[in-house]
Amino acid sequence: MSTRRLPLPERYDFAGTIGPLVMGHHDPCARIADGTFWWATRTPDGPATLRLHRTRPGSPELVAAGYGPGAGWVLDRADAIAGLRDELNGFTDLAAAHPVVARLARVHSGLRLVATGRIFQRLLRAVFEQKVTGKEAYRAYAATVRHFHVQGGREPAPGPFAGVLLPPDPAAMAATPYWAFHPFGVEQRRADTVCRAAALAARLEECADSAEATRRLTAISGVGPWTAAEVVRTVFGDPDAVSVGDYHIPHMVAWVLAGEARAGGRSGTSAEADRRMLELLEPFRGHRGRVCTLLESAGLAAPRFGPRMPMRSFARF
Repeated sequence: MSTRRLPLPERYDFAGTIGPLVMGHHDPCARIADGTFWWATRTPDGPATLRLHRTRPGSPELVAAGYGPGAGWVLDRADAIAGLRDELNGFTDLAAAHPVVARLARVHSGLRLVATGRIFQRLLRAVFEQKVTGKEAYRAYAATVRHFHVQGGREPAPGPFAGVLLPPDPAAMAATPYWAFHPFGVEQRRADTVCRAAALAARLEECADSAEATRRLTAISGVGPWTAAEVVRTVFGDPDAVSVGDYHIPHMVAWVLAGEARAGGRSGTSAEADRRMLELLEPFRGHRGRVCTLLESAGLAAPRFGPRMPMRSFARF
């Protein structure tokens, strides 16, 4: 085990910052337990687990510990994974363009954007989140991780915490037929997308920045602007990545920033909703994704006018 101490900025929000790295309370690859964050990953140097925690409540620093062959890699990136490389330069001036955004920027000033540096691990989750409910996405993701854990000989995540598993090996996923994902609630479209992405995982991990990653990701059939934005915002800490094509975010933005219950109007198309959202976010260019993150962190949402999306299952297909 190797360790590293990370000085923290004032009012740093540990739970809020690392929250996007954890999918639900029982994410198989990432967990917050007793105030400690555990994250298992596959690095260029081999499997690794990162632990982040404060030695005491209110401590002005985080202690990072790395385990496994990739311990050095995760420790080198520990500050980025904790959101401590996130640059807020100029955001205060931009936030002043709208009173709600300005207030949230003050209230949530300790919120930072993480940058994990690992593309495929986040892409796997994002593909499973396409056009389904959160519960459906979580079930598919968790079942897939556990399946490949067993298929891979139950390779343990390094370190003393047994509550996390390594993400699937992309090579193993690329060689898996689409129908093998059906018991996990994943239909052929998303399964094929995952397998195509897994076959290109090594090239994806070579991307130097958000722009290059977006180009390569959207060149994969089944990966669109929404999926790419979800990935690069977490992998590169891109503060301008907007999840165009999301069902809820355009209406949230329109409601909070303009008092409009529906972006693009009640009868507007999803494309019209996206156009209206981007129009309202334009004054915050450079930090448009950060504004959306702030609105979501505050629990703001547009009024609902219809039933929730029903739960479905492809497991019996």
